[in-house]
Amino acid sequence: MVRWTLAAFALAFIAGAFWWLSLQPSNDRDWADEVSRPLRGSIQGSVATLHDIRDFDWRSDTDYTARWHDGVYDLDELASVDMALSYWMGPAIAHTLVSFGFMDGRHVVFSVEIRRERGEAFSTVGGFLKQFELAIVAAEERDILHVRAGPRGEQVFLYPIRMPVPAMRALFRSYVARANRLADEPRFYHTLTANCTTLVYDMVRPLVPGLPLDIRLILSGYLPEYLYRHGGLDTSQPLEVLRARADITRRAARPGTAAEFSRRIRAPEPAGGPAPPPPPPPPS
Repeated sequence: MVRWTLAAFALAFIAGAFWWLSLQPSNDRDWADEVSRPLRGSIQGSVATLHDIRDFDWRSDTDYTARWHDGVYDLDELASVDMALSYWMGPAIAHTLVSFGFMDGRHVVFSVEIRRERGEAFSTVGGFLKQFELAIVAAEERDILHVRAGPRGEQVFLYPIRMPVPAMRALFRSYVARANRLADEPRFYHTLTANCTTLVYDMVRPLVPGLPLDIRLILSGYLPEYLYRHGGLDTSQPLEVLRARADITRRAARPGTAAEFSRRIRAPEPAGGPAPPPPPPPPS
């Protein structure tokens, strides 16, 4: 009896292993509109061309006008990098986005996301089980920050990142290279090892020698503490001051044109003050 039980477990394990290995990522599915076009880019000298930048007009999370365009950016005019955190499930979990700003006032945001099929919803467990492909989206701030702060009701923070300009350019190039690779060779999203924060860490780590692994790369809502500790934020001000200043939720909840929206979310908070920030992490 014991031998038959062990044999049954062995067969089940082998069948499960074959099933797991049979799951292969694909770029050929019925994708949700917002991730329907894979980002591609090219860089010649200092000039980067991005194809299929998302620029949707969102009236609600399900009512929108889909728009895509190409953009040309001179990396010699790259002036800033901002990290956006969008809190959608309590203080510990946030979606991480990176916005690159140029001297002419334009911004483009890169976001590592699941590539949802039409009608599919995110699942943390599914992220462990090869349920979702991985996507890198490039979008206008007026699209990707507004939809989170407005229609989706998330709390959005925008932190200026301290980074030398050569490192900014290298990070931009890395995003383009990763996006091109995904467009040619699809990959699965993974809740722990290939998500919106860990992939950014993989790209930043070569630019910042000694940057350590940390639980806050998984509990991404606490990334500001991590960045502050390692010099990625302005340490001349207390972190709580930076956090209050970074809360753009009210300003980003209103739609706008690209240039006006980007100026507005970086302007001082109007009377009434920002929404309360998420609480600090528990003592380590």
